[in-house]
Amino acid sequence: MTIDFDPVQTLGVAIMVLYSGMFIISRVGFLRNNDIPIPVVGGLLFALMTGILFGQFGIRLGFDMALREPMMLAFFASIGLGADLRMLARGGPQLLWFGFICIGYLIVQNGLGLLTALSLDLHPLVGLLSGSITLSGGHGTGVAYAQRFSEVNNLAGAMELAMACATFGLILGGLIGGPVAGRLIRKHALQPTHSGSKVHTDPTAEENSDSNDEPIGMENFLSTLFYIVLCLIGGTLLASAMADLPFTLPSFVWSLLIGVLIRNGSVFLTGLRVHASCVRLIGHLSLSLFLAMALMSLQLWSLLSLAGPLLILLGIQLLGMMIFATFVTFRLMGSHYDAAIIAGGHCGFGMGATPTAFANMEALTRRFGPAPQAFLVVPLMGAFFIDLLNALVIQGYLSLPVFGF
Repeated sequence: MTIDFDPVQTLGVAIMVLYSGMFIISRVGFLRNNDIPIPVVGGLLFALMTGILFGQFGIRLGFDMALREPMMLAFFASIGLGADLRMLARGGPQLLWFGFICIGYLIVQNGLGLLTALSLDLHPLVGLLSGSITLSGGHGTGVAYAQRFSEVNNLAGAMELAMACATFGLILGGLIGGPVAGRLIRKHALQPTHSGSKVHTDPTAEENSDSNDEPIGMENFLSTLFYIVLCLIGGTLLASAMADLPFTLPSFVWSLLIGVLIRNGSVFLTGLRVHASCVRLIGHLSLSLFLAMALMSLQLWSLLSLAGPLLILLGIQLLGMMIFATFVTFRLMGSHYDAAIIAGGHCGFGMGATPTAFANMEALTRRFGPAPQAFLVVPLMGAFFIDLLNALVIQGYLSLPVFGF
């Protein structure tokens, strides 16, 4: 027996999934402390319920996901619209240097995943899904590529694997950041070079303070929505026009790049202005609905056959992140106190997300002292540039002959 939902009904269920996630997180401290996203909590709970319905009563829920792809494209467009390249100048050489370190780790992360998958006799794409796609990219990037691999490559269980890796990555990133940085601080007897308040602010918010001071009104919201629609249309058209080229990009990457052009073109064109608060609002809403829709249709029972390999894949990635942060990130960033805090933050968004990096660094600085350089470099890289760099590295890997694209 199958119960079908049309696109509007599916949207309604997705909103209910988000509300259930909010309710659960508000009452479970572990989920709040580990920055588990609202749609992930609500979506996994709903997927568990649908699994019970199917397993016990033979009832299957069918959702029309016509709105899922536009939500995905809107999310990536919002990333592009939020990527102000002037922030490179503000972060200075440290931000640029940290960017090269992050590129190096993205390459290593995917290499570890690919080699592990091949050694376990799994599809090479499983290695990428357990690499930077889900761990550095998070749930949004994971779902986007999992959907593509499922449709283009017929990779079974891609969505379930992506969600599992991204969710456990969030938790693991929050668990290892503090111990890695704390060990470095104690081993090298590091002391903070700055005294004063330990309260840190997000520099990404300061950059757009002129926009954030204005309330979100009809005009600002409508213009931002127009820019996002332009990104969606342009990304879809460019992906179709270049589909036959040897090196192709999916539509969501094109939408992201068009967003970058619009965002940075607004610096030179007086009539073009991007409202940062509206971009964040639309981006957050579209990502939440996109994830909720993706998780609603998960078939968790299909993940059982990958339980053992998944533990091995995540275990190797966890070990790789700890070694890289200790011996590469810390040393190349200067081997001082701020470098240790940056290494802890790198564990956060290298395995999870930027909020996890924030949580790691806040916990460390409350105990050991302020690290203003870390709170400038890590948030800027995590909020603006890591998704752009990740998209380029992923496409570079997909161009390898082993993947057959």
